[in-house]
Amino acid sequence: MRIFHIHSSGVQELTALPAQMPAQGFLWVACARPAFQARLAEIQGRLQALIGLQLVDLHVSDLLNAQLPSHYDYTSQYDLLVFRRLATVQGDAAQAGPAAPATPAVAAEPDNNPNAPVKRSGPPVLRRIDTSPVGFAVFDQLLLTVHPTDCAVRDAYATRLLAATPANSNGIGNGTSSANNASHAHGNAHASPGMGEGRSSPISGARLPTSPADLMLRVVNQMVDGYLDLRRELTRQLDHWQTELLKPRARYVNWTSLLEARLSLHMLDEICEDQRTAAQDWIDALETWALPDTPAGLRELDLLKVRSRDVLEHIERVVHHVRRLEQSTETAVQMHFSVQSNRTNDIMRTLTALTAVFLPLNLIAGIFGMNFEFIPLVHKADGFWWAMGSMVFIAVSLVLLFWRKRYLARTR
Repeated sequence: MRIFHIHSSGVQELTALPAQMPAQGFLWVACARPAFQARLAEIQGRLQALIGLQLVDLHVSDLLNAQLPSHYDYTSQYDLLVFRRLATVQGDAAQAGPAAPATPAVAAEPDNNPNAPVKRSGPPVLRRIDTSPVGFAVFDQLLLTVHPTDCAVRDAYATRLLAATPANSNGIGNGTSSANNASHAHGNAHASPGMGEGRSSPISGARLPTSPADLMLRVVNQMVDGYLDLRRELTRQLDHWQTELLKPRARYVNWTSLLEARLSLHMLDEICEDQRTAAQDWIDALETWALPDTPAGLRELDLLKVRSRDVLEHIERVVHHVRRLEQSTETAVQMHFSVQSNRTNDIMRTLTALTAVFLPLNLIAGIFGMNFEFIPLVHKADGFWWAMGSMVFIAVSLVLLFWRKRYLARTR
């Protein structure tokens, strides 16, 4: 569990939950799902002591469910957002690693090793389409996030958050400014939300998050950026895959890889659709928030809506691209069959032309092979050569005729 105190002067990481809420800023409590389950009673008690309420039992079940799709829910005191982030079989660290080279759909020799680990087929990037949910409980002055174990998204953002301002001996930054934090002192969680002006995760010289909702959107935006990076890799690797698939001399095609690729893209499409629905529900909920009384509060609420729409726009871009990749994959399969059909037609056309060349020769040989006593040229000394010359002349004439009509030419 990691605990951060975020306020106008900077960010401070705490070793334990404080006994009472700080006078300024808000708290970010980020814990792994196993730790949240093990310390649930303690966390619920601290929430009761700090903000006077606890999580609803159904929301606790949602935060503990590792298979829950992205969705949004709310109560009169807090909002709950579950958002699925990208995960990998090898761990989150692979997200930041270099892209693996594309694997063609034209398969090599199959691996018969029974002890080999089970892997998804197709381009390596498709093997990474695995997700796990991250839960956000947004209170007035506290953000509780529940992550998978060793969540790189949380750690990466926490590192950037701590690096936003230089830390002094007490661990509190002293360099960056933020919007007015007085809006966090109100009693209604939806009355005056804060909003920093930074577009993405804070870096040196950027504004810190000014409210739990702002911090949640920044973390969600970082997770969506992972899908955008995956989109680029998908485009590059599937383009290479399609090039291999459309080679006319491809003998063996791993149709299992093709099927798994389509299923992976379809799964990614469903994941992004759930994300878009959750983001849209959050935006609709923002419209019901009470309007602040001050111009600064109104601006912060507007900026919060802008950031929410920006996250939704990023998700929609991923959805649009995934659907285009699904269509492109299906088109590549159809084009592969078309190429193979054209190659088969070329072979059959060549064989037909050769058959047509030898057909009159077989006719001549069949005529002179009849068991009649009197056949022209049979009893002449030069009859054999006349027959052979006629057969060669007919064969060469037919070959030249078929070549001129491109019956014997290979289609490129």
